[in-house]
Amino acid sequence: MRNASLKLLTIRLLATAVISCASANAFALSDGSMAPAAENTLPQETPLRQAFEGTSQTTPGQPSQNDANQDDAENVAPEAGGKNAPKTNETGANPAAAATSTEQSSAEIIRDLSTLPTPVKAMREKLVEAAASGDIERLRPLIEGTPKPPQIMNNESDDPIDTLKNFSGDPQGQEILAIMLDLLATGAARLDAGTPDETYVWPYFAGKTLSELSPPERVELLRIVTAGDLMGMEETGNYNFYRLGISLDGQWKFMASGD
Repeated sequence: MRNASLKLLTIRLLATAVISCASANAFALSDGSMAPAAENTLPQETPLRQAFEGTSQTTPGQPSQNDANQDDAENVAPEAGGKNAPKTNETGANPAAAATSTEQSSAEIIRDLSTLPTPVKAMREKLVEAAASGDIERLRPLIEGTPKPPQIMNNESDDPIDTLKNFSGDPQGQEILAIMLDLLATGAARLDAGTPDETYVWPYFAGKTLSELSPPERVELLRIVTAGDLMGMEETGNYNFYRLGISLDGQWKFMASGD
């Protein structure tokens, strides 16, 4: 009996000890470090989420889409002067535009007619005298008495004098003579200088871009054409009325109408 009582007491003590340990662990779980950890996490996440609100970035520590796009652009953007950059000359102008400008300004404008080559000056004086006479037949020796007759209005008829009369507003051809005098009263444009085709062309407007004309030059042009004609020319940028050419050796080379 005594031994049985001791065993029973021992069992009770062990049971009490187990229950005490279980209670302590339960208390630790309910009031220990796990719960505070959860409580500390929520207050930290809320401000971070608010900070990134309205942006494409929703997770702290990840790069935004804008940053990624900027990085991509930096990786593919051509370097200055690279093959994808527009070609320019040293002044930054487009080479293609620079070439066009050079071609338009290639003609030499001669205003002082006393500086013309002697053969050119002599033929101009003969043409002025013939036109000022009012008799269009005075032009015939200057057309037929040369090794290579000039091209008159694209040689629209066999008789160049008749061709000139057809382009005149009167049957005697005096209007075309007046036009010739107006042309020859201006400066000349020297075209194809230094080549076998070198030609001195009147009026000098044939060698200039109309947008480059100064106000006095525009007035000079309006002595030859009407304001309506000038407006039409400005649409293309070039003079396209009558013009007369003399070659370097003093031959009358052509008399042409508009383009």
